[in-house]
Amino acid sequence: MTTATTRSIRIRVGHSPDADDAFMFYGLAKDCFDTGPYVFEHELVDIETLNRRAFQGELELTALSLHAYAYLSDRYMICSCGASMGDNYGPMIVTRSPATRESLAGKTIAVPGTLTTAYLTCRMWLKDFEHVVVPFDQVLDVVEQGSYEGRPIDAGLVIHEGQLTYGSQGLHLVVDLGKWWMEQTGLPLPLGANGIRKDLGPEVIRDVNHYLHQSIAHGLEHRKSALDYALGWGRGLERDKADTFVGMYVNDWTLDFGDRGRQAVRELLRRGYESGVITKLIEPEFVDPPT
Repeated sequence: MTTATTRSIRIRVGHSPDADDAFMFYGLAKDCFDTGPYVFEHELVDIETLNRRAFQGELELTALSLHAYAYLSDRYMICSCGASMGDNYGPMIVTRSPATRESLAGKTIAVPGTLTTAYLTCRMWLKDFEHVVVPFDQVLDVVEQGSYEGRPIDAGLVIHEGQLTYGSQGLHLVVDLGKWWMEQTGLPLPLGANGIRKDLGPEVIRDVNHYLHQSIAHGLEHRKSALDYALGWGRGLERDKADTFVGMYVNDWTLDFGDRGRQAVRELLRRGYESGVITKLIEPEFVDPPT
């Protein structure tokens, strides 16, 4: 670790205001351990905004959708830790009344952003649909209402805790894209990662990746305290549902992608390119895991 310096190294961190991300960053946000010369400053912003800000490289460490990473590999590397993997579950398409893939063709779907991995997999599952970008935490409401800013809405693409709560609004599941992906590939669906800016240099990249790993491990080892903190960002989730949601996306996959997780990222980028949704084929670049 970097120790032979007295100057502070500022690391601006961007992540979404969700229970799983808050849980992941609890250790860093609450200064639960020494980070040497590094000062971590947190910005909580929705994932689509973070994806788009990453094109300007504003943040040294930022949550990224793997879909967005396809266009950012010149600027960011993927941290070995911090992944959000859907292991036979993931983003969902929901409707007001029962529907099928065939019946949704050509219809309008509310989506949480066109750079999200949810959007990428939705496009691979159903090529022919119109979309309206809606803030992720409003998708369930606009599906229930049937319109958004005067435009009719036939279905919604649901991410984050809406995957657990859509039924409470009387909505119907059409497809769980994480299950579909597992059926297609036999792999978990890599939804998000933490990107670190390449221009920081190998020493800082290694150190920041280490502290991110330490924060995730701290949360998992101090689950009650980390969950208490995360509940502040759970948008009304009951504790048991928040615990379930955190467990879905902060787990062994989050400590390290592992060989299978890295394979899943490559497969997602390859299939996204072959489907025509991603415009160029890239080979993902991962930070080495902490030793």
